[in-house]
Amino acid sequence: MQASPHSTPGMDYSACRFFIRRLNSHNPGKPADIPPASLPLIGFIYVTSGEVLVETDGNPYLCQTGHALIIPANHPFSIRYYHDAAGYTGAFSTSMLSDTKPLRFLTEPVHQAFWFDEGVFMGELFNMILLSFEKGDNIFIEKALDLFLSRVRSGKPVAVSDTVNGFLESVFNPDRSIGTISSYAAQAGISENYLSRQVKQGTGRSVGEWIDAVRIVRAKKLLADTPIPIIDVATAVGLADQSYFARFFKRETGQTPSEFRRAMQG
Repeated sequence: MQASPHSTPGMDYSACRFFIRRLNSHNPGKPADIPPASLPLIGFIYVTSGEVLVETDGNPYLCQTGHALIIPANHPFSIRYYHDAAGYTGAFSTSMLSDTKPLRFLTEPVHQAFWFDEGVFMGELFNMILLSFEKGDNIFIEKALDLFLSRVRSGKPVAVSDTVNGFLESVFNPDRSIGTISSYAAQAGISENYLSRQVKQGTGRSVGEWIDAVRIVRAKKLLADTPIPIIDVATAVGLADQSYFARFFKRETGQTPSEFRRAMQG
């Protein structure tokens, strides 16, 4: 079953104490049809592979393999981007916990990485939580949540610099034209080399790779949702050469722009 990393629009969570589901979203994408959500529950995402970019409280959080993000109740959030993301997503009420003291630290979103063996353990823990949820075993879920929260409090938060956060916010801003490395560096008032080093260290991807990811996301949306000529799609994503755009698109997706449009428009 495919599941995007977001809440289900229209679902009533007021009487819900806990839910979890697998996260399994393939290929790069920005689910533009999914509005920002705000749950009366504490939300969480744990990524076992791939990456998900979540924005909450005006800040972007890049969740990669082994990363967990906890979002306080009633904090609006939106999914800005995902790529081959697998893992678990869900939410819980404080009534699921025998002791709410572990939540005293949760005054703002918490983003944390679990490395190596600890990351494998957390993946297995969430898998067991999912199986227990399907069986209605709330006792195990309660204990597992306590364990998860204790690991979050004792672990090391993910450190992402303001420079990286600012770049991610800018490059995924749908109201801004896709820029170049130099334009994003100039906007931040720093050198291209410094921006490149910061983004690579903070996300594991280069500035150019993030720019290309945004090009693909926007091109897919235009090809799928509009009838505009492919040359205009190329121009809209900052590539005026239609031949180069076609080669770039096929390299990234395995399909030509025309093939992708025919598949999406039936």
